[in-house]
Amino acid sequence: QVQLVESGGGSVQAGGSLRLSCVRSGDTYSRTYCMAWFRQAPGKEREGVATINTSSGPTWYADSVKDRFTISQERAEITLFLQMNGLKPEDTAMYYCAGRPASVYSTCLPESQYPYWGQGTQVTVSS
Repeated sequence: QVQLVESGGGSVQAGGSLRLSCVRSGDTYSRTYCMAWFRQAPGKEREGVATINTSSGPTWYADSVKDRFTISQERAEITLFLQMNGLKPEDTAMYYCAGRPASVYSTCLPESQYPYWGQGTQVTVSS
């Protein structure tokens, strides 16, 4: 059973930075994963933030976070990060890590099905 555990959320002022982490465990078979960060603000639909193919690198960013957020990984692709700089009040949301087994050629778009989800970590940005 794959488990995803996020950490790193918190409260910051506009313009500040946070780094979210997501540790993946439980799958010893799949060599490649699509990993993604999603977020959901109160009263709004969940939206994709950034995705990465663990074999080939970052694959997609939402327009609203380009040039501010960076998705990355380390520790044999087990740990996923989201570095968030230049935070804005509109970035306030619950942030979720998600994943699915993939191939090295997968584009990992947020519209694809992600069966594995973390519990979420809250990010609050004050003006």
